[in-house]
Amino acid sequence: MSQKRHTVDQIITKLRRAEVLLGKGMKVPEVCQQLEIAEQTHCCWRQKYGGMQPEM
Repeated sequence: MSQKRHTVDQIITKLRRAEVLLGKGMKVPEVCQQLEIAEQTHCCWRQKYGGMQPEM
């Protein structure tokens, strides 16, 4: 199975969706499953892209 690569804008969008879902009380594993990413990927993305805004 080939790896799926995400663009920076896609990553930031998924991180924002994750923040919303986490704010509604969902747990990280549930959020990651819904966004179709691994928990480790979510953690790495938060460290690398956490404070960025998507380009318009």
